[in-house]
Amino acid sequence: MPYAGGAAPEPGRIGYNVCRRKREGRMNKQKVEASPVHNGELALKRVAIDTYRENVAYLHRDCHVYRAEGFQALSKIQIRHGEHRILAVLNVVDDEAIVDPGELGLSEQAFAQFGAEAGARVSAAHAEPPRSMEAVRRKMNGEILGEADFTAIARDINDHLYSKTELAAFLVASGQTGLDRDEILYLTRAMFETGERLNWEEPLVADKHCIGGIPGNRTSMLVVPIIAAHGMLIPKTSSRAITSPSGTADTMEVLANVELSPEALYHLGHQHRGCLAWGGTAHLAPVDDILISVERPLGLDSQGLMVASILSKKLAAGSTHLLIDIPVGPTAKVRHMRQALALRKLFEFVGDHLGIHLEVVITDGRQPVGRGIGPVLEVRDVLQVLENDPDAPADLRQKSLHLAGRILEFDPDVRGGFGYAIARDILESGRALEKLQAIIAAQGAREADLEPGPLNFEIKAREDGIVTAIDNYRLGRIARLAGAPMGKGAGVDLLVKVGDRVRAGEPLYRVHAEVKADFEFARQLCERDSGYSLGDHPPPAQIEPFN
Repeated sequence: MPYAGGAAPEPGRIGYNVCRRKREGRMNKQKVEASPVHNGELALKRVAIDTYRENVAYLHRDCHVYRAEGFQALSKIQIRHGEHRILAVLNVVDDEAIVDPGELGLSEQAFAQFGAEAGARVSAAHAEPPRSMEAVRRKMNGEILGEADFTAIARDINDHLYSKTELAAFLVASGQTGLDRDEILYLTRAMFETGERLNWEEPLVADKHCIGGIPGNRTSMLVVPIIAAHGMLIPKTSSRAITSPSGTADTMEVLANVELSPEALYHLGHQHRGCLAWGGTAHLAPVDDILISVERPLGLDSQGLMVASILSKKLAAGSTHLLIDIPVGPTAKVRHMRQALALRKLFEFVGDHLGIHLEVVITDGRQPVGRGIGPVLEVRDVLQVLENDPDAPADLRQKSLHLAGRILEFDPDVRGGFGYAIARDILESGRALEKLQAIIAAQGAREADLEPGPLNFEIKAREDGIVTAIDNYRLGRIARLAGAPMGKGAGVDLLVKVGDRVRAGEPLYRVHAEVKADFEFARQLCERDSGYSLGDHPPPAQIEPFN
């Protein structure tokens, strides 16, 4: 590159470095002068960075406001423009391509929430910590909080006054010191009252929810079309995966759009009697979505927070009748029957006080349900059941029919004990398949690629024996490392289940990936532990399901 003073000095020589610093100093001075400030104000800039439910602001290290106010990186600041104000966590940058010294940048999340236009003159100052943090500190010390405490915490979280560090403090305190049943009731009420609530203007709005922890288990995509085909209203809003390889919304997204507005949900529900959508776009119990954004990376899933999360979402979605599925097994979230019974009482206590008709079923959680673990593989299982394919996974079919039967018995015109037969007739007649196809078309059908990931390997039995156990957690983690749910074709295809006899060298399951790095991560985990246990005798009889 030509040098203005003749031949360019070699890098590292004194003359070259001095000239470079002088030139960079002139450039920086010109940029600052090009963005004049007035009374300590800065020009607002939209920074195209997705910070996922956290407000983040960006200031240049040479910004006069940054220096004058004594800000520190990761401190919380308040930004104002007229009536607009927002709190954000501060990131300090040295790259003027992000923000120059006369600008204040906001991440995509924060810019949308702030509401001012790019270029607006904004001010920044230290933010006071949310007042409800005092209640969080008391909870960290083991105190029991009252209803007013949880209401204040939920409001401050909904107003984005908490940083992710403060959210983590609340979640860990609630998880480790525990929430008693009254605290769970107060938190649930506070969470659903801080967002919108759908009103279907019907006396019976059905829903179902599984507490999770069992890979596969895509029963909602079968239950919803069965119930809707019967004529009952079942507008299913589901979450995306938190710690699992796929949530109902992730799997349904293979076939249709799941990001629906409240207006679209209302229209679909009344027109087709059901839908399968992601609840995050409807602003239903938004505090729950914010908490989940921190729970996910921390892997937190305490029972009290889980009850509040599930019921706040269902109440906000306008559900009047709810069926809760609690799988029990050695590697499920709930490992003992006594835990399941205690959790059922907790759900029933909160449900009774909040006016929702709630029933809990305890099901067999010893192993994954269905054969596929991961969005595309789970869609395959669901379609096989709906199409009455003789190769469809029998456990997924049976569990879905039992759950659908229990929900059908919410209908006062259905006699107790007759729900299963009605559900089976709807499935075998093809009406459930037709209903799901109609829902897919109404939500916005996708050009579905139903081929699993092209990179694959098989894990084979090392000896003859009978499959005595399958580790739900291990298989779910393998599927996640393979790329699920972001990689729709990634996951695990189970070839044998508990009770099956295998010979040495026969495949137990096949792992699919879309990316080479994910393929290697999953393969290395499988080599350490396949997640399968083999023995000489069949496993003990399963728990009595569907009670």
